[in-house]
Amino acid sequence: MDDSRSFSVRMALGGGAVADLLLWKNWRRSVPFLVCSTGFWFLFGFAGYSWLSFVSNVLLLLVFILFFWAKSASLLNRPQPPIPSLQISEETVVKAADEVRAFINKALSIAHDIAICGNLKLLGQVAIYLLLISYIGSFFSFLSLAYICVLLSFSLPVLYEKYQTPIDDKLHAAYGIAHLQYRKIDDTILRKIQFPSNKEKKIN
Repeated sequence: MDDSRSFSVRMALGGGAVADLLLWKNWRRSVPFLVCSTGFWFLFGFAGYSWLSFVSNVLLLLVFILFFWAKSASLLNRPQPPIPSLQISEETVVKAADEVRAFINKALSIAHDIAICGNLKLLGQVAIYLLLISYIGSFFSFLSLAYICVLLSFSLPVLYEKYQTPIDDKLHAAYGIAHLQYRKIDDTILRKIQFPSNKEKKIN
């Protein structure tokens, strides 16, 4: 495989630990993550186990283990449980807040273009995406859909990295066909729909 292609796929995924995880560069992390995801899906999606009950039982078991470990360690002069000082740094909170703020601003910008500017093309695109998500969601539960996304995340990047050239050719051809059909719809239907301008709205 060409190194430049592998590098481009890895950089498209962020070029960090997440990219190595999804591209199976570090299988000792990829395999446990996939196994844990499958286990969670089996417990909560297939076996019908309650998420709240599972978390409560795990925390209860953990509290009892740590309590008896600490008591036995004090009696037998053994080291205490290695519990780290778990704290969220201010930098992490600020970074997460910036990501959320950027996402919300993007959503508000799209809503503004549709509601205020009357962007019919953007309205059509958003409607198609939402209808597609609604159609797919009608076949699966949210947990099953999340698990399918995990499986696709661990398979599609690897397949694309391996067969990048033929996939790019097929996608380019499909994009050309879709773009041609969209231009036909735009020329025959969308351009004939007249919307009042902002000035006319203000005068009325």
